[in-house]
Amino acid sequence: MRTGSEPTTARSPLRLRFWLSLWGEVWTIGGTVALALAGRTGWAALCGVLWLIVTVDLFMVLRHIRQGPHWQPGRDIPPYAPPEQRRR
Repeated sequence: MRTGSEPTTARSPLRLRFWLSLWGEVWTIGGTVALALAGRTGWAALCGVLWLIVTVDLFMVLRHIRQGPHWQPGRDIPPYAPPEQRRR
């Protein structure tokens, strides 16, 4: 059921984003090194830029995880306040 407040109360699955960022780190580092060794400097630079973006995302995810329940509430906390029933 939509309440209309989802964008302001939405939460991100931070643990999933953390593991996906680590996966991205592995692939972008490997891609940058492999492309640089193959002599494809343009592609290596592009992969290096992606590496930078993935690294920034990883640090932001870690920062939000360390901020505690405001960003990563426990399983017993509902994702948003239930809609109020209007009485007529």
